[in-house]
Amino acid sequence: MPTAARAFWVTAAAHGETRPEPLFEPGPDQVLVRALFSAVSRGTESLVFSGKVPESEFKRMRCPFQSGDFPFPVKYGYANVGRVELGPPELEGRVVFCLFPHQTTYVVDSESVRLVPDGVPPERAVLAANLETAINAVWDARPLLGDRISVVGAGVVGCLVARLVARLPGADVELIDLRPERADVASALGVQFRHPEQASVERDLVFHASASAAGLRTALALADQGAKIVELSWFGDQEVSLPLGEAFHVRRLTLTSTQVGTISPEARRRFDYPQRLDLALELLNDPAFDVLFSEEIDFESLPEQMPRIADAASGVLCSRVRYT
Repeated sequence: MPTAARAFWVTAAAHGETRPEPLFEPGPDQVLVRALFSAVSRGTESLVFSGKVPESEFKRMRCPFQSGDFPFPVKYGYANVGRVELGPPELEGRVVFCLFPHQTTYVVDSESVRLVPDGVPPERAVLAANLETAINAVWDARPLLGDRISVVGAGVVGCLVARLVARLPGADVELIDLRPERADVASALGVQFRHPEQASVERDLVFHASASAAGLRTALALADQGAKIVELSWFGDQEVSLPLGEAFHVRRLTLTSTQVGTISPEARRRFDYPQRLDLALELLNDPAFDVLFSEEIDFESLPEQMPRIADAASGVLCSRVRYT
């Protein structure tokens, strides 16, 4: 039984460090998990790392196993995959996902971990939290067979949404981004790639996931009469100006938010939070998702790597953290 672990903490704007964390022997309904991989959720974690979480959102932005308080110092993250070393017999030795920050070893209640299906590699399972966000967005959107669908913003969540809706029979899906290198990613996900200037118009459904005002304006411009625009981006303390005059009302557009913190009203009858996470893990039995990993870095290098990862200009999709 180890008595200490190490965890990544954000200690000031654009600065982090690894710190020792005490460990206690798990109780009868707890597990000791040794981390194998975690992932940096670039959108949210970049805002946390940069100290851009608005004070009004300090409470709502807390993640399940966060330590410390916003803005700093804070231990933040929610994509950890590890192996159970101590716990109930049915869990010992099993690979599990937990909404836990970047930490080498940790103790949590057994109900806080979900089994990773046998067909899903542990290194891919770190996408489960982001895929939950994508699932919730698709539930909120309620796409139809044969819909013309655009996804503006080819970050991790946008790419996950594109892959999900591409499975709809007859769907015409375009993934839209400024970076031409995202064309290879779109191809691997089975969807078309378009630069904003070449994107198709008169779309039935548009997802926006670029976290930029320009991207949201593009999403509005692509929508057809009576279409829905689903906003996945979280802008933190940034204000957004939109052209809600012009043809917005004439085209009777619907701009709706989606947020992973609550189950979509469209799915509450069938799913609770653990069931939604289990669904995400099952859907990760798809090798196409491996294209979303830009790199794999060592846990101890996370403090020096995070400034680069959090920089929007870096072009990083998902940074996977490896524990040894």
